[in-house]
Amino acid sequence: MIEADKNIINRVKECLMPILDDYGLELVDIEFRSSGKRWLLRVFIDKEGGVMLSDCENISRELSSILDVEDFIAHPYTLEVSSPGVTRPLKTINDFKRSIGRLCKIITSQPIGGKREIKGKIVSVKEDEIQIKGKIDIFTIPICVIKKANLEFEM
Repeated sequence: MIEADKNIINRVKECLMPILDDYGLELVDIEFRSSGKRWLLRVFIDKEGGVMLSDCENISRELSSILDVEDFIAHPYTLEVSSPGVTRPLKTINDFKRSIGRLCKIITSQPIGGKREIKGKIVSVKEDEIQIKGKIDIFTIPICVIKKANLEFEM
C-alpha cells in the first residue's frame, strides 16, 4: 500500500471513530483499493451480538456526509460499510481474546511446530502469544510472527 492510501485510511478513521462511538460500534478494518475505474472504500464494523443492516446504513450515511464535506479523497470511490462476517479477520489482541474457544486459521511468517498454517481452537491469549489447540497438538504462536488470522466457520 502506498503512503497516500495509508494517509486516506488514517483520515477516514479519524472521521469514523466519533460516529462509531456514538453508535456503540467497533472498527474492525478499513480497506481502500482500486477497483476498475473507481476505488473502493470498505469499512468493517462490529459490536457485541453482531451488526444489523441498520447499523451499516447509519454509519454509511453519516460517514458519507462527512467525507463529502471534508473532500480529501481525490479518486472517484464507492463506500461500503459491512460486518466482518463469520470468518472475520483477527487483528488485535482483543480480537483473539473475544474469540477464545473458537476455531481459527493462522498463517505465520515462520514455521511453528513445522507448520506455517495452523488451524485450531484458541485456547489462551497473552500480550505476546496465542495458544491454539490443533487436532493433536497445542501450538504457542508469538504475536510477532502472525501474518494473517481469521475465524473459521464451524458447523
